[in-house]
Amino acid sequence: MSAGPPQTGAQSPHDGAPPHLSGAAGPQASAGMQPPQAYTGAQAPQAGAQAGPAGPRVGQSAWWNPAAPSDPWRDPGSRAVIETRPAPGGTPVEPLPERRGGAARAGLGLVIAVAAITALIAGTLGAAVGIWATRGDGGGGITGADPQTERDLSSVAGVVEQIMPSVVTVLTADGGNGSGFIVSDDGYLLTNHHVVVGGGSEPAESLQVLFSDGSVTTAAVIGSDPDSDVAVLQIEGGDHPAMVLADSDKVAVGDPVLAVGAPLGLSSTVTEGIVSAIDRPVLTENNNGEVESVMAAIQTDAAINPGNSGGPLTDIAGQVIGINTAIASTAAEGEAGNIGIGFAIPINQAKRIADEIIATGTASHTVLGAELGESELGVGVTLSTIVAGSPADDAGMEDGDVVTSFDGTTVTENTQLIALIRKLAPGTVVTVVYERDGEEHSAQVTLEAAGD
Repeated sequence: MSAGPPQTGAQSPHDGAPPHLSGAAGPQASAGMQPPQAYTGAQAPQAGAQAGPAGPRVGQSAWWNPAAPSDPWRDPGSRAVIETRPAPGGTPVEPLPERRGGAARAGLGLVIAVAAITALIAGTLGAAVGIWATRGDGGGGITGADPQTERDLSSVAGVVEQIMPSVVTVLTADGGNGSGFIVSDDGYLLTNHHVVVGGGSEPAESLQVLFSDGSVTTAAVIGSDPDSDVAVLQIEGGDHPAMVLADSDKVAVGDPVLAVGAPLGLSSTVTEGIVSAIDRPVLTENNNGEVESVMAAIQTDAAINPGNSGGPLTDIAGQVIGINTAIASTAAEGEAGNIGIGFAIPINQAKRIADEIIATGTASHTVLGAELGESELGVGVTLSTIVAGSPADDAGMEDGDVVTSFDGTTVTENTQLIALIRKLAPGTVVTVVYERDGEEHSAQVTLEAAGD
């Protein structure tokens, strides 16, 4: 389903139709591909060429080197001689006149050369130390010769092996799929609201979930929240392998990440990337094209496609930092695919919403208490109307104030301010910087839940 800000064309990566490989090449060779050649760029051995254990017999041709019989390096019985010839004569080159500072320049060149070599050695040693740190067992021998069936948890494969039993494929009522993951040993799972809705408008009462070992079970839909696009499921039984939830407030741009789920119905798929941005304002839409949720998302270049929705975005240790939810697309119409710009709900926000759904069946939404004016290019968002008795009113803010910074983040557009507010829990105290009549002011604002 379509999602995201109009300028980015973000879409929720949930496949509302039966799983299929859109545009993927099948077993047949695609146009323009040539069949493999047995020998490319090399002449095949000539018929009749004979070679014994010590090479071809003298007087016979060798296909790899027609001059092999006279090559002393290929004939064990000959003496190896390296011939040297004087360079051909020519006009002597006139020496350059000596310049002042020549010795200093030569010394500088030597320093640069030495520095480059040192850097090269340092890089090599760094790589060697890294390999030793991850593979070494304290001994002096070479390790890694035998196949590793139990991989080191510091490797991506080791991390994936640990977390894969906790990730599920959610089979939707319309024949499509999303993803999800276990967050408690008593069987609670997190996924997206738009996954449990499927192609309809109301959440299903229960859904089938597929585990990485091929087993299938029924999960009850405990509740979902369209405004945050978070949903909670539960499977029966106890002692389920729950994933570890990280602190998404500590995520930094450049952190390596893993996206796990079932893109295009391909269960137990893992992709790797980095955190491309944080607090990226993203709008998602429902099946009717109406704006449904606003989030300050974690942006990643890890490949996310339809069907990844609801799956975990983890750090390199396998700890969940977000729920994969939407992708940007350049497609004018139809189902979008990965272009390296995906978005995840920060797990701190998702956990807070999930806890409220489990406890009360509904989720609260954080507000500042103001109506926003028209977005304009540049820094600042205008508060056109302050709601009486709201957090903004209690902090002394007035109609027409222009918010330039919220909780330490420069504000440039309405969607960004809304996303930053909703990311935080009711009761959070933030610093709001605003302009009034050309002068800058700041206020401590205690955010509240809508309806309080």
